Amino acid sequence: MLHNPIFWLLVFFFIPLLLRVPIAVSLGFAAMMVVWIWNLGIDVVSYNFFAGIAKFPLTAIPFFILAGVIMEKAKIAEKIIRFIELVIGPITGGLAVVTVAVALFWGAVSGSGPATVAALGVLLIPAMVKNRYSLPFATGVVSVSSGLAIIIPPSIAFIVYGVITNASVGALFAAGIIPGIIVGVALMITVYIISRKRGYKGGKRGTLKEIWKAFLDSFWGLLTPLIILGGIYGGVFTPTEAAAVAVFYGLFVGVFIYRTISWGTLYKLLVESAISTSVVMIVVTFAGLFSWAGATIGLIDKASELIVSVSNNPYVILIMVNIILLIAGMLLDAISIFYVFLPIFMPIMAKYHFDPVWFGVLMTVNLAIGQVTPPIAVNLYVGSNISGVSLEELSKEVIPLVIAAIGALLIITYFPILSLYLPKIFGIY
Repeated sequence: MLHNPIFWLLVFFFIPLLLRVPIAVSLGFAAMMVVWIWNLGIDVVSYNFFAGIAKFPLTAIPFFILAGVIMEKAKIAEKIIRFIELVIGPITGGLAVVTVAVALFWGAVSGSGPATVAALGVLLIPAMVKNRYSLPFATGVVSVSSGLAIIIPPSIAFIVYGVITNASVGALFAAGIIPGIIVGVALMITVYIISRKRGYKGGKRGTLKEIWKAFLDSFWGLLTPLIILGGIYGGVFTPTEAAAVAVFYGLFVGVFIYRTISWGTLYKLLVESAISTSVVMIVVTFAGLFSWAGATIGLIDKASELIVSVSNNPYVILIMVNIILLIAGMLLDAISIFYVFLPIFMPIMAKYHFDPVWFGVLMTVNLAIGQVTPPIAVNLYVGSNISGVSLEELSKEVIPLVIAAIGALLIITYFPILSLYLPKIFGIY
């Protein structure tokens, strides 16, 4: 074992990870150590870096990140929250249900879970606390429902999955809509039940005049997903072109309609989105190098064979896949999981004839749950920073919400038609 590169690849990865070294650095360090020690060709590293990010669909990522930043600064979320809050009124759990509904909508604007927590948390957590919701519960609802952002298109996770598997990004976007709604409904039912037990209510019901005014105020924001997704499925532009359209539409709304963005603040928005994009691309390059090293030394083949050897029943295999992904979601970020585990799962997909688009949705729902399962629970960390609630206290509140999301995951897993219906209807799959 001490002479086995597979053993040392895992050792070089997990030791830095346990020492709280960033995941991307741990992946890159492990890969380069194995490449160097076992003479796999250290000169291939630079080429691997370039090949990992020099892919056309990945150019959509910085644009969607920038679009999300612009939409947040334009205060579109604030206006949409106000509109939905007035419509729902003082029903039991009204504000908690509003939070999930707004997260569903915001998922069509921002493809990042942590960014959604940051955008919605500063507005919805204080609003719920003001209406006597407990602070940990309010933070938990925002953190968990924000995971919908990587399921509802446009999604950075779907773009990365499409790049790795050569699956249609447009088909993946369409496939995420119904599963995203299913997870959202499961969360709404759960927060309603909890709110009913604890006596949580919504805000005041708006008059028709107030609702109409709030609708007009939020109209340009509500158009955002219709323009992005309508353009893609109407054949007007590709998902990558849609990302650029989203940026310019957000600038138009923020500068000329709501006038919440000045040209002086645009530089700060570009810097913020550039930093976020850099983080994503660093993970992509190092995770891709780790995946290549694992394939070269035989880790990928051995892992695939091990999973397949457990059972010939595809339903059992799917349970195993979900368990592996849920555990991986506790330790790794979504992009790293795609690069590390997809090469292992692709032979399994071929053996059992699993549809790649549906399998992409299945993986992404797992990763959305992983964003709120400690210890690497990025959404919880962002929510905790906003509200000041400890991670331990927050983790207790999200348990029933995570269980609800896992229930929705099982429905999505065993009914592939729910994911494939819209891509087939739109004629893009």
